[in-house]
Amino acid sequence: MEPLKTVESYISDLREIRATGAAVKETSYYRALEKLMNEIDDSLKPKVRCVMQLKNQGAGMPDGGLFSARQFKRKSSTPTEPENPERGVIEVKGTGDDAWLVADSKQVSKYWQKYRQVLVTNYRDFVLVGQDANGQPVKLETYRLAESEEEFWQKANNPSKLAAEQAEQFTEYLKRVMLQSAAIATPKDVAWFLASYAKDARSRIDKTELPALKQIRQALEEALGVSFEGKKGDGFFKSALIQTLFYSIFSAWVLWHKQNKQGNFQWQMAACNLHVPTIKALFEKVATPTNLGKLDLVEVLDWTGDALNRVDTEAFFSQFEEGRAVQYFYEPFLEAFDPKLRKDLGVWYTPPEVVEYMVERVDGVLREELEISDGLADPNVYILDPCCGTGAYLVEVLKRIDATLEEKGLGVLVGSQLKEAAKNRVFGFEILTAPFVVAHLQLGLLLQNLGVPLLPSERVGVYLTNALTGWEPPTEEAKVRYKQLSLNFPELGEEKDAADEVKRGKPILVVLGNPPYNAYAGTSPAEEDGLVDVYKEGLIEKWKINTFKLNDLYVRFFRLAERCISEQTGKGVVSYISNFSYLGGCLMWQCENIF
Repeated sequence: MEPLKTVESYISDLREIRATGAAVKETSYYRALEKLMNEIDDSLKPKVRCVMQLKNQGAGMPDGGLFSARQFKRKSSTPTEPENPERGVIEVKGTGDDAWLVADSKQVSKYWQKYRQVLVTNYRDFVLVGQDANGQPVKLETYRLAESEEEFWQKANNPSKLAAEQAEQFTEYLKRVMLQSAAIATPKDVAWFLASYAKDARSRIDKTELPALKQIRQALEEALGVSFEGKKGDGFFKSALIQTLFYSIFSAWVLWHKQNKQGNFQWQMAACNLHVPTIKALFEKVATPTNLGKLDLVEVLDWTGDALNRVDTEAFFSQFEEGRAVQYFYEPFLEAFDPKLRKDLGVWYTPPEVVEYMVERVDGVLREELEISDGLADPNVYILDPCCGTGAYLVEVLKRIDATLEEKGLGVLVGSQLKEAAKNRVFGFEILTAPFVVAHLQLGLLLQNLGVPLLPSERVGVYLTNALTGWEPPTEEAKVRYKQLSLNFPELGEEKDAADEVKRGKPILVVLGNPPYNAYAGTSPAEEDGLVDVYKEGLIEKWKINTFKLNDLYVRFFRLAERCISEQTGKGVVSYISNFSYLGGCLMWQCENIF
């Protein structure tokens, strides 16, 4: 069931039970709570089942328990020995009780000693009691549907309204409660927890207006060449903001562990571990104590830091060393955090075998057909992935360059030439901040693993920019806006300068990647809209052909690649994964007539 319907049903059930006038303040409402927990469980992996009114196993009779899939999927229908619920127990009180005081009670302490995790609730407040790093009891995540019993029952008179206000945050909270004691070891596990906290943070931002965010919004609009208009544009901006926060923390956590730090990771130190000026500046502007306080984000970021400290780092980083745990991490995060945005942006996982094949094929074409003997390793070959995402293609290109240089027997010169390529001729453009962060992380770690780490003053050639704009010299109006951008947000101004230098000054010979097929949320400038005008010339007047499909985003990216090759270098290679309609149907006929 959808979160909105699940929470609305829960509120309605509580209200209807109370309306009878015959309900007992605690036990009469058990069924509503059990139903809520088990409907939320339907979307969980691994599954968790809530069972109310448990046996006394030496610490009293818990009001409920949270059982793992292993425990409720036994083949035997008559288990002889009851097991402790692996996800903890539930202590329930009436709506008039104080859940925080109950959490400090002797009864909860007895349950904690036995089960190590207790969810205390009065149906409107939820307090999770778990254990800290030293194995001592501690209040973990909490949630409140209403400030008081009176306010709760008043709001319960309109279940749909209360559900609309609380559903996403509330259900995400309960999911995390049910998975709190589960192992966090795989990239998918980490992505899910990050996405859950990110959704909580987005809900908090949606309820708050902060003038400081307006300046960041305007700066991003100018730097990326888009206008965040309407509901979709607002959603894109807030999503970008939240992703910047959470992926900056994630990136800092990865670097912190790679440097063999001891103790616990502190998310507040993330800015110290970020080496990309644009992202560091964005993070610092959002993550000031004042802004975080007004946005009510400190609590959720604390929980995020705690979750990262619970990760089985040995298991996680064993996969990370394979070069894939982080590189193919962003898609499951975005799918869990904002599936609609993922679809709008065309963020799809590209299998590593496909990436490897495409890079090898490009290298072969350069050698065999363009007679460039060193292929991608040739210092005159400039490469661009216009929608680089988390950097999968760029990583593979650098690996291919490294292999070629090793084959040539260059010895100690391999590292310096590889770093030079990563900084000055292997380029990636990305419009979303989260994959942009991961791409920098990936390439930086690749160079580190190959013995040529970036210095604090160095960066790879991945830029936060709209790949479809900035290829033409700016208008006078654009120059004025850029000047304002540089004054308000110099790091974004420098980023735009660097990206524009690639667009207007580098002889791109290879364009490759997996660009999106759908447009991102926002209003594009005339420069992008006019990118494919050359393809439309004469089609309506001469051939009476509808040119609407030529506005598709993947056609724009083919035009971008063609422009790089035909108008700048006169030769080159384009290797894209593309929409099938490019090869079939009427569009193929149209393109044949164009060329």
